[in-house]
Amino acid sequence: MKRYIVLFLLFISFSGSAQTSVNNYKYVLVPEKFSFLKENDQYRLNTLTKYLLQDKGFTPYFDNSELPTEIANNKCSALQVEVLEKNGMFTTNLTLLLKDCKGNIIFKSKEGKSREKEFKTSYNLALRDAFTSLDEIQYAYNGTTNVQEQAVVTTPVAVASASIPSSTAVAAAAGQPAAKILTGTAIATQPAGTLYAQPTTNGYQLIDTTPKKVLTLSRTSVQDYFIADNGTSNGIVLKKNGEWFFEYYKEDKLMAEKLLIKF
Repeated sequence: MKRYIVLFLLFISFSGSAQTSVNNYKYVLVPEKFSFLKENDQYRLNTLTKYLLQDKGFTPYFDNSELPTEIANNKCSALQVEVLEKNGMFTTNLTLLLKDCKGNIIFKSKEGKSREKEFKTSYNLALRDAFTSLDEIQYAYNGTTNVQEQAVVTTPVAVASASIPSSTAVAAAAGQPAAKILTGTAIATQPAGTLYAQPTTNGYQLIDTTPKKVLTLSRTSVQDYFIADNGTSNGIVLKKNGEWFFEYYKEDKLMAEKLLIKF
């Protein structure tokens, strides 16, 4: 009888270890390219991985982006993502792995599958299927690693040519008209792709072709001027000379990204 009790306790301990270990981590690093693909972010699969991790409650970053000090100084404070493909004649098969800094597998998903013929759709569906395994452990960061959260912009942006006084930043956050707050020079990056505006109660949400929500826009009293939030930065989206821009502050510098929006 004691033998069965010991075996039962060992089984419980083993089955709960993955959840406990995953819950010790808040941050996850996503590579810019998976080993089974030929190009960076091919089929937008790396972007989708980051989005799905965020949806499950993690705080993900691309491993080639600017990282919070806690992660930059200690990569062991973050999990690392690996996605494996198993060759199939008529099926796309993907498995999600979360590893610690020593390469130990902390979490392994089921094999996500898709029978779609088009590569982008098939990879997308197979990855989403693999991610459903995270629902079973009900991830919730328990604070064990004591990593302080810091917001960081993961989308590459150009550096502004002039610093903006902090009082101007306050005016921008308060939603003042653009003419009153743009006292510095911002350099706009080129748009990455068309964003589609979906109406919401207070404005719009901008969706890319993944589809993934990229920006949330809230109306103001000024035409073609919105308060904007991309999940890591707060700023404004406004129309200048017939073109849309997302402007926000980073380290007291005004940054701007050109947007292609289809309303």
